[in-house]
Amino acid sequence: MRDLDGSVEAETNTPAVHLEQALLQAHALIESTVTLHRRQSGVTPRVVRTDASPFGAVLDELTRQARHSVCIVLTGPGELADIVPRLLACIPDRAMVRVLCAADPALEPTLAVLRRSQATGLGIRTSDSDLRETVVVDGTAAFVRADVTAGGQAFVVNDTATVRTLELLFAGAWSRGRKLDNPFTVSPRLRTALTHRILERLRAGDTDETAAGELKVSLRTYRRYVAEIMRELDANSRFQAGVRAVEVGLLSG
Repeated sequence: MRDLDGSVEAETNTPAVHLEQALLQAHALIESTVTLHRRQSGVTPRVVRTDASPFGAVLDELTRQARHSVCIVLTGPGELADIVPRLLACIPDRAMVRVLCAADPALEPTLAVLRRSQATGLGIRTSDSDLRETVVVDGTAAFVRADVTAGGQAFVVNDTATVRTLELLFAGAWSRGRKLDNPFTVSPRLRTALTHRILERLRAGDTDETAAGELKVSLRTYRRYVAEIMRELDANSRFQAGVRAVEVGLLSG
């Protein structure tokens, strides 16, 4: 953007910049949340070694149970990148799979394998964002690689708040990523103006009564629309419906 005198204005107030700052803050929160979870929670996250057998076995266990979605972040070549093509064959067809890759030329062999995959519902994007290797399943469990200073270990976290933060962080990065394929076939019913307005109301956290009044529909009709949208997005909560709406491009990040 240019000022009236022709100089280039620093784009410090754009939504994209604010989103980037928010994601960086969320990244720091995730680090501290995992640490607190280990120290204070009554349910300590499982810690697994990253040597080939346990690493692959844990991911097999997580992804084979997927019902709705599997979100995968690849930051570079390595164990996770090697395992992902095999995991795709094991993930149930009912689950949508999103693979977000760092813009690393060394990942090209893995991307080539993923492009040839016949997995149902597979979407692939690349991102220039600062990413952390992560696998989030159904918004209920997450596999997170630790810093190298943590001894090359990984955490399997089942804490709802932590996993939802990871899922939301992924959704923001995914919405800004570059598409390599058409990720999903979105039902035309989800692309109507009314659906978009309902999704905006859900994201805003409006009560059903308030949203129905804004849209000038009955409360019963509004709730029926919400149920239909959640079914189309294969979401088991309104929060998850909002996340998936961003991921598939129905809402901006």
